[in-house]
Amino acid sequence: MSHAIELGLDTFGDVTVDGNGRQLAQAEVLRNVVEEGVLADQVGLAFFGVGEHHRKDFSVSAPEVLLAAIAARTKHIHLGSAVTVLSSDDPVRVFQRFSTLNAISNGRVEVIVGRGSFTESFPLFGYDMAHYEALFEEKLQLFAELLKPGPVTWKGDLRAPLSNQLVYPPSETGTLRTWVAVGGSPESVVRAAHYGLPLMLAIIGGNPQRFTGYTDLYRQMSERFGKPVQPIGIHSPGHVAATDEQAKEDLWPHYEGLMNRIGAERGWAPIGRAHFEREAGPAGALFVGSPETVAAKIAKTVKVLGLSRFDLKYSNGTMPHEKLMTSIELYGTKVVPMVRERLATGSLAT
Repeated sequence: MSHAIELGLDTFGDVTVDGNGRQLAQAEVLRNVVEEGVLADQVGLAFFGVGEHHRKDFSVSAPEVLLAAIAARTKHIHLGSAVTVLSSDDPVRVFQRFSTLNAISNGRVEVIVGRGSFTESFPLFGYDMAHYEALFEEKLQLFAELLKPGPVTWKGDLRAPLSNQLVYPPSETGTLRTWVAVGGSPESVVRAAHYGLPLMLAIIGGNPQRFTGYTDLYRQMSERFGKPVQPIGIHSPGHVAATDEQAKEDLWPHYEGLMNRIGAERGWAPIGRAHFEREAGPAGALFVGSPETVAAKIAKTVKVLGLSRFDLKYSNGTMPHEKLMTSIELYGTKVVPMVRERLATGSLAT
């Protein structure tokens, strides 16, 4: 694996608290996310992604609007969704919004499309959950056609057809870099390979190395479909601080609150500190610790899975903005150079 790995950040705009524990309004959180994106550019990161949700605990429901604000204040960093819930949106409008953002940012836009891990958008926008699978399949098929230059002719079952339709504005760069996000479904991996689109794996628990089956499947199916193998990336949560102990103490109460709040909705057993320590260890999905610890874990994961991109989901529940800013700065100035050095020299010991 080359050391030319792309290292980025993702956030859902988690609603945070201030230093006194006061919960911020979503509007204030959105302004803070803009500042976080600006800092990510200043410290030289490759990508900044914002996820789409429609819940009280996450502030970003219109990723492209927020990214446009960040684009206006940045120069180099690529900007995108993490993810766009394509199932409950219109592919033509998604393309138009991101093509517009691509123009504003001078070609720095990426789209990560997926089904999303939450389902609030389906009733909100009038979609039937009975069509959960069919909606994504059909809309991804249409979006793949929109990525090609020229007019689009397409027909499906759940949306009106298009006949020799031009869509404006066309992408100035010819297409839009589009990833397919996968949470753990082999069928979704095969779908990404079928369309010849890059694969983004969301790893939020367990040993990242267990996803080698998915990366191997993606490469095998790309070859079977006659498609060039595209980049593979992962998105995983974490936090960087000066020391391992400080990072874990920063993260634990906010991670516990986030996981147990979502877990209660989904019928999961509550997690405790032992679970957190396992996930924070060498074989867990939490990339938490000092710059040295986080860099070692990222480099090993990149090598094992053959990754081209690693995105750290740096926002974690109610963790205050100031701690997020510190984490971003350490990630960009300390972690990224260490990862590159480890990959270049082959030093992957944790």
